[in-house]
Amino acid sequence: MANGFSVTFRTMFRKSATESYPEQPVNFQPRYRGIHVLHRDENGLEKCVGCFLCAAACPANCIYIEAAENTDSNRISAGERYASVYNIDYSRCIFCGYCVEACPTDAITHGHGFELAPYDINSLVYRKEQMLEKDALKHSLPKAVAAR
Repeated sequence: MANGFSVTFRTMFRKSATESYPEQPVNFQPRYRGIHVLHRDENGLEKCVGCFLCAAACPANCIYIEAAENTDSNRISAGERYASVYNIDYSRCIFCGYCVEACPTDAITHGHGFELAPYDINSLVYRKEQMLEKDALKHSLPKAVAAR
């Protein structure tokens, strides 16, 4: 018992390691797996070509994709197809990273977003517009959507 109490007394007077989250930004490790981010290429086109490899690799079956064909007048991605619908259900996602590893175009990566605590479970389904890089969206979406 003396050994147990000695640990308690040694740590009782040390400074705590609590982070002040809302007041100060959170420091993440470089390999932290947070909310997914869909990327664009240097021309502003979406990198996702709608190949369904990320959905096939997902063990939680939380990725839903619908692909559509690109046209010359309406080019969304550099490939023949693009993901017209890209949803991830974060109530099922286990943040394993298999989708990131399976993507041949590096269209999806894990970001550093961590705030996933809504009151409504339906708001845990993130759509393509929410996951696209914020910098590329600011000039193409209304201010209310780009501010999310």
